Amino acid sequence: MSKMIATRAAYGDALVALGAENNKIVVMDADLSHATMTCGFAESYPHRFFNAGIAEANMTSMAAGMAEMGFIPFISTFALFGAGRAYEQVRNSVAYPNSNVKLAMTHAGITLGEDGGSHEAIEDIALMRVIPGMTILCPCDEKETHKAIRAAADFQGPVYIRLARMPSPVMEDMPFKIGKSNVLREGKDIAIFSCGLMISTALEAAEGLSRKGIDAAVINMYTIKPIDSEMIKKYAAKCSKLVTLEEHSVIGGLGDAVSDVLWELDGVKLKKLGVQDQFGQSGKPAELLKYYRLDVESVTQEIETFIK
Repeated sequence: MSKMIATRAAYGDALVALGAENNKIVVMDADLSHATMTCGFAESYPHRFFNAGIAEANMTSMAAGMAEMGFIPFISTFALFGAGRAYEQVRNSVAYPNSNVKLAMTHAGITLGEDGGSHEAIEDIALMRVIPGMTILCPCDEKETHKAIRAAADFQGPVYIRLARMPSPVMEDMPFKIGKSNVLREGKDIAIFSCGLMISTALEAAEGLSRKGIDAAVINMYTIKPIDSEMIKKYAAKCSKLVTLEEHSVIGGLGDAVSDVLWELDGVKLKKLGVQDQFGQSGKPAELLKYYRLDVESVTQEIETFIK
């Protein structure tokens, strides 16, 4: 895991590659193309790129119209604006008629950093989860992002793809299928379910726990909705204690998605690690992860205390 690449950068590269193969791919941005990295597509295929300006709701409705014409629109802005400001259009113009629109939103979570709490989306997964028929993907690295973008393009219906500003380690190639997950590390004492940027943290924490005699499994839940219920139940039976780890509010995100599967099972304990009902704030990404106890050391401590 030596090379570090942001999933937003991988998204930009994936769009350019996909655009060369499929002339039905169109891309829209809300005047942030050099931040969301859709600028590469704009340069390569200017006739299929549309800058909607700072008008996220309009962009979303435009995409729904494009989808009705047979195109496959990818729309991008910061997650806060795409999932929050344009929520009504996502719900009524995209999801309600099951439009084939792909919402690839970047700069999610507290690792947006210095832009501060006003721009740090820690509730976007929750907002998208509650919309009927919305599929949610949260890739962890460059390779998984490429696969997520291709899977979204092949999938018929609305897809929300959560992408990050901060670079993350590029890991070994893994399978990718919407609705599934990947076991990255086997373990029998506790299972850590994670996604996105937190995957590398989960793996490092598991390694630290192993030196303390705690055998932790790590499962990459790259699909938040539909959640991989079979995988969750498998490790609930195997470990009895489970942890979710996400760079999102513990309300409505991955933790609650896992909890929805577990509620009918006896004898299973779950701890949700994430942003604890707080807004983000301005700071360096590493500082913010430590403050919200989402750095490796804090996560390791939280799990060690939980398992004891």
